[in-house]
Amino acid sequence: MIEIKNISKTFHQKKQSFKALDDVSLNVEQGDIVGIIGFSGAGKSTLIRTVNLLEKPDHGQIIINGNDFTKLNSKQLAKERKKIGMIFQHFNLLSSRTVFENVALPLELDNNNKSDIQNKVNELLKIVGLEDKANDYPKSLSGGQKQRVAIARALANDPYLLLCDEATSALDPATTQSILQLLRDINLRLGITILLITHEMEVIKSICNHVAVIDKGKLLAKGTLSEIISNKDNPIIKQFLNSGVMTIPQELNKKLQKEPQAGLFPLVEIEIDEHISVENLLSIIYDKYKIPYKLLKADVKYLGDSNFGKLLLQLQGEEEENQQAIYYFNQNKIQNTVKGYA
Repeated sequence: MIEIKNISKTFHQKKQSFKALDDVSLNVEQGDIVGIIGFSGAGKSTLIRTVNLLEKPDHGQIIINGNDFTKLNSKQLAKERKKIGMIFQHFNLLSSRTVFENVALPLELDNNNKSDIQNKVNELLKIVGLEDKANDYPKSLSGGQKQRVAIARALANDPYLLLCDEATSALDPATTQSILQLLRDINLRLGITILLITHEMEVIKSICNHVAVIDKGKLLAKGTLSEIISNKDNPIIKQFLNSGVMTIPQELNKKLQKEPQAGLFPLVEIEIDEHISVENLLSIIYDKYKIPYKLLKADVKYLGDSNFGKLLLQLQGEEEENQQAIYYFNQNKIQNTVKGYA
């Protein structure tokens, strides 16, 4: 459905040039939800804006339903854009218009009659759960409600594609999940393809079927969520999947010794990946090696059937038993670091 073929884009500022996209290619199938993830400045916003040619690439093609957008004239492009909805991070609602009037705006600009506009807007407000807010103004709405209005407006012209530019970045976690669920429902109910960009792995985990990872203008990896996860050796993907170094609880940190001593037990930071579950690891420690332990901290993400993250354990067995467990970790390529003894 969407073919992004060898797209490059360079921005020129005074005497400096910045290559935002470097020979990027990506296919998106009809009805799919595809997430493009990358850190700030990776090029993901530029990439999504090339899809509807809000940003014209220097080289490459954008082919949608067999139509090469880069070869369309202004009139043809304007017509095609009507069927591509776009949702932004900061909603972009008109403060002087009610919720109803904001959603109706694209239909008014397209010269629809009042009766059709009335029916369509009411239908869209029902889809996004804002029937009772039709006559309210944006200033009285929460962030999540404003984004629902923006989504309804993006659906006004019955698009076949929704482009989401960090659509949940300005929202709290609970509201983010409700907006993502709404997008998932829209995708299933209306069959609309969704292409979204984000810097949050939780967004990818929640609704995306396929993922593309971008960094410094280059597409590093693309595939299903499980395929991306299996490419964890890539340093950029690894940063998204794993937390930073875990902090040791303050009271324990005060007592922590760098060298082993009689009566002290090792604190071990363990990296969890798709090859071993948290449950299995703890079972091996306690059931196989009979080592008592204390789980001090856990930061684990569950993506599909796999888990990723880190555990901070204090092994509380005899010295030889604790060493056997660490030897097991090393033999089975389970990344671990002894942080000290307490």
